[in-house]
Amino acid sequence: MCMRQTPTHLARGKAAEPTDLIIARRHRIVNALAGPGRGVLLDFGCGSGAQTLLFAPHFDRTIAVDIDKQDLAMCARRAADAGLGDRIHCMAYDGTTLPVASESIDFVVSFEVLEHVDDEIGALSGIHRVLKRDGVLAISVPNKWWVFETHGAALPLLPWNRVPFFSWLPKALHDRWARARIYSRGEIVRKLKQAGFEVQSSVYVTAPMDVVKSPALRRFLRRLVFRGDRTWLPFLSTAVLVIARPALAPSVSAPMRAHSRQGRPAARRRSTTPRRGTRARRTSRRALS
Repeated sequence: MCMRQTPTHLARGKAAEPTDLIIARRHRIVNALAGPGRGVLLDFGCGSGAQTLLFAPHFDRTIAVDIDKQDLAMCARRAADAGLGDRIHCMAYDGTTLPVASESIDFVVSFEVLEHVDDEIGALSGIHRVLKRDGVLAISVPNKWWVFETHGAALPLLPWNRVPFFSWLPKALHDRWARARIYSRGEIVRKLKQAGFEVQSSVYVTAPMDVVKSPALRRFLRRLVFRGDRTWLPFLSTAVLVIARPALAPSVSAPMRAHSRQGRPAARRRSTTPRRGTRARRTSRRALS
């Protein structure tokens, strides 16, 4: 039996704001890796809709789901204010079953949500169920190798919960005090495969420095160190972003080809033994010479 591995202090996430650089970075990376959107979009864990509004114009219709009703109300208001009220449908999610028909979604986005759910594989399997066979999933999760714990931790005797390198601890210790899960690049890829996905690409998202209070320091850090949307250095990244598709069923063409070969007569092999009479002719030639 597979047991859920849920951190004891698991907490809800904080919705991103429209002014946060991270939502623009995610949007650019997804567009670059997955191409233009089409059809129906599902924003799994939409929050207050800041990210939803960036993606929605690329699609005919958008379904935004979240467990927080206040965030959903804000998402609906923002959609109406942006003139997208008829194309963005905000729906409550009970944390267990997506209120969406199977194989009805063309594209799913889910950013920094998986680390908060009770059942990771259950959530990913639910996304897999609603996604069309040729659909696309763009998902991001907190990066284990970022210097600071992005969601904080309920550490004993320490009022400041963003202790450097806490996220680098072994998973068992990290999950004992962390307020959310954290993932290495390999771990999130394995979980997606376990839920039936085929990973197309994965990248490290450069830390946006949105939490830095000083505007001058924030600008300095973005220009000098945290430039560009992607980085190849894990410790400069706050999140891992993955593009995946539902894995195709095993092809029947290979077994059929094997079966057809079995039914064919065996191909005639070239013999390495000289034919009868060949040795005698060679002997006679040597005698004449």
